[in-house]
Amino acid sequence: MIVKKIALGALLSLALGTSAQVNHAQKLTEVSTYIDRLYVDEVNNDEVTDAAIVAMLEKLDPHSTYIPKEEVEGANERINGSFVGIGIRFQILKDTLLVVNPIPGGPSEKLGIRAGDKIIKIEDELIAGTGLKNSGVRTRLLGDLGSKVNVSIKRKGSDKLLDFTITRDKIPVNSVVSTYMMDEEIGYIKLTSFSRTSEQEIKDALKGLKKKGMKDLILDLEGNGGGLLYAAKAISDEFLSGDKLLVYSEGKAQPRRDLVADTKGNFEKGRLVILINEGTASASEIVSGAVQDWDRGLIVGRRTFGKGLVQRPIELSDGSQIRLTIARYFTPSGRFIQKPYDDLEAYKNDYLDRYLSGQMTSADSVIVNDSLTFKTLKKKRTVYGGGGIMPDVFVPLDTTEISDYYRKLSRSGLINQFAIDYVNNNRAQFKTKFPEFSDFKTTFMVDKALIDQFLGYVVTENADLTFDEDGYKECEDLLKVRLKATIAQNYWDYSSFYEIYNVKNEIVMEAFDILKENCYEKMNLAK
Repeated sequence: MIVKKIALGALLSLALGTSAQVNHAQKLTEVSTYIDRLYVDEVNNDEVTDAAIVAMLEKLDPHSTYIPKEEVEGANERINGSFVGIGIRFQILKDTLLVVNPIPGGPSEKLGIRAGDKIIKIEDELIAGTGLKNSGVRTRLLGDLGSKVNVSIKRKGSDKLLDFTITRDKIPVNSVVSTYMMDEEIGYIKLTSFSRTSEQEIKDALKGLKKKGMKDLILDLEGNGGGLLYAAKAISDEFLSGDKLLVYSEGKAQPRRDLVADTKGNFEKGRLVILINEGTASASEIVSGAVQDWDRGLIVGRRTFGKGLVQRPIELSDGSQIRLTIARYFTPSGRFIQKPYDDLEAYKNDYLDRYLSGQMTSADSVIVNDSLTFKTLKKKRTVYGGGGIMPDVFVPLDTTEISDYYRKLSRSGLINQFAIDYVNNNRAQFKTKFPEFSDFKTTFMVDKALIDQFLGYVVTENADLTFDEDGYKECEDLLKVRLKATIAQNYWDYSSFYEIYNVKNEIVMEAFDILKENCYEKMNLAK
């Protein structure tokens, strides 16, 4: 408990600063001591202290947060771009831990562990049929670099369990999850976060696509919640030439800091379209804002989340961590795009409010702050601050195929569950019939027989999810594409999912049409 008190006092001293204000830290320590000594019942001091830290940070802003010691490693995985484990993509299917795919180059693949293997025991502990959860898998399979873990595996075609001793290793967490050519000249990259490895991943993706003939690029930042400021700077630098200002930040304890383009990027010329939506935030908004302010590319989609605050991770003495807002960042034209957070409840409900008010389905419904107008730096177009990045081309949310029946199927998890089962039962046929993903993409059909098999599976697994004929007709085409994409994902990888499913992504297809129909130049942007 003393360690926690010291950590809490240090936090208050850091946040409050002056010697007079440090008395607040003393006051909090006093209260904690009295609770310890006098409270009527036994108290879990760790829980009380954690609750106090959380409550204190909530008084600051929505993005200053506390991470308990046991959650720090998991919280940092996306930022670090890696974790230490055995190297598998897994799914708990019908109370059994199933290897969806071993990660290429990881320790499991090197030992010969295969997709479709079922892990029955970990360190002689039976885990099949015991109600294992994802957190339990992580606890058992993650560990220190170089440490070993013993697993027993049930493999199709083998009567005996196969025993493996796996040496844990560093496993990459890729932020570029999909990269492919949409046609002979248009490349596509899906970036899901900004980690320590994102810069190199983007460089590799750009170089790979250029070798395939890419002249135009669609960078998909939909749903990308951000990450490291430096990664946002480095990725912006891939597209902007010279010594252009990319972003600047400043705060009470941090003087203005300018981040400028200072390296030769891999795509400084060529038509660029960046995709955004209401889930695009933070570092994604830095990249979008820099590209828009310099008139370097076209921003397509819907208004972004609106996060203009910079957090610094700070380790506390017991191994827990806070992420404290230390500065505001501004786009090159001077825009501060943080949406107001004086009403925290409204801040949390912003996504729903946008949907209900029609802001996701009609550009005319989008509320902009006319008092926060700025001009882009080359074409002098009007752009806005105070609540996200407004796209140059608005794409309404298309819900025409999303029936209530489809929503229920999606929420049930049965689409993915069926796809995993289907792949496991047909691996031999897939290997023969679809030696390459391109073969699957062009020839595999979700026909009536497969749909009937899926619908029967749904009823068997969830008796409450009764067939809705009208709802099915409404979503039939979307469901077929989703099934095909999910089957591809579970046999190949995430990239194959997007390559198939993107035909149903209205923002992706709008960007593709703009480039194909040569509308890009007509939108008053730099060529």
